[in-house]
Amino acid sequence: MITIVDYQMGNLRSVQKGIERVGGSAQISSDPGQIAGADQLILPGVGAFGDAMAEINRRDLAQPIRDFIASGRPFLGICLGLQLLFERGFEHGEYEGLGVLQGDVVRFELPSGMKVPHMGWNTVSRCSDAPILHGVTASTHFYFVHSYYVRPTDSSIVALECDYGGPFCAMVWRDNLYATQFHPEKSQTDGLKLLEAFSKLNEQTAEVNT
Repeated sequence: MITIVDYQMGNLRSVQKGIERVGGSAQISSDPGQIAGADQLILPGVGAFGDAMAEINRRDLAQPIRDFIASGRPFLGICLGLQLLFERGFEHGEYEGLGVLQGDVVRFELPSGMKVPHMGWNTVSRCSDAPILHGVTASTHFYFVHSYYVRPTDSSIVALECDYGGPFCAMVWRDNLYATQFHPEKSQTDGLKLLEAFSKLNEQTAEVNT
């Protein structure tokens, strides 16, 4: 069972339906105990960084999310759920994030004629062999909607890059932690392949250990 974190800022049902379409099972929860005890965890999100962190803290979810990631169980962040993993976000001020990863979340500074937000389909390029990318074709397109992007301190965690007025981090991977700037649940075939690969991570671990 995959648990999807509910903090009232994300299209939770579309993520749940994406998991179900690839044969997985997912529940939506805002209960700190359920989140701490989940088999796998997804942190989605759409909206402003500061508002999201305020809601996560109000619901006492920050530490259960951190503890879950530290436990080594599979974790996936999506869009704002990627950005919240970092130390600071600079959307309408400066706000502290979850601090799981070092780095900042900053606004696009683009050449004249390019629009913010970055919205629609764009090509990504691989920077690593993250396990959940094994079924995804090279130079594929994913669906993006965002005005801010992550700037990791450690470039080795960047799994995918995208170009929009210059290269930016489209996905990170560190051990059991995966997080995408794009929306896999809205990215058709390759997005569903990524969700399917994530949903099967515990099965792969069990096979290795038997």
